[in-house]
Amino acid sequence: MINQKTNNEIKPRSEKTVIHPFPPLFNGDSATLILGSFPSVKSREVNFFYGHPQNRFWRVISEIYSEKLPESIEEKKALVLNNRLALWDSILSCTITGSSDSSVKDVVPNDIGEIIAGSKIDRVFCNGALSHKMYMKYIFPTVGIEAVRLPSTSPANAAYSLQRLVSEWKIIK
Repeated sequence: MINQKTNNEIKPRSEKTVIHPFPPLFNGDSATLILGSFPSVKSREVNFFYGHPQNRFWRVISEIYSEKLPESIEEKKALVLNNRLALWDSILSCTITGSSDSSVKDVVPNDIGEIIAGSKIDRVFCNGALSHKMYMKYIFPTVGIEAVRLPSTSPANAAYSLQRLVSEWKIIK
């Protein structure tokens, strides 16, 4: 008998170099910049920020601003822009395995100059440790705006409940 491979066979994740696939979200009224590290596989698939259904970012933001949880990308954009926020990531490209922050290497940082020049950004918050580390290493020296590190909204950060995240993240308002 011949063994046939099934389509359900688990394949090991391989590392690959990836370039950030979508633009920053901001407008001229944005005053607070929230930086992630690099989009997850799911975010890259949906071509928008915090696309993994288990990421708590959208639940945290909607609770802080007492707004309905956005479902569509257009609703998410409106939630961000109507509250004078901006979204971007610290990393433009990197070598990464899946969505694992711990696997990130060969980092090329994002240039946030366009966001700073085209907005009223005067506060920067980083969603998690890697974003903050990359911001302070590569971006802070060029823009001079100190960043506040917030706990990651990623499902990998199981130590934080939704309510604990909301409590820590309220500082952005």
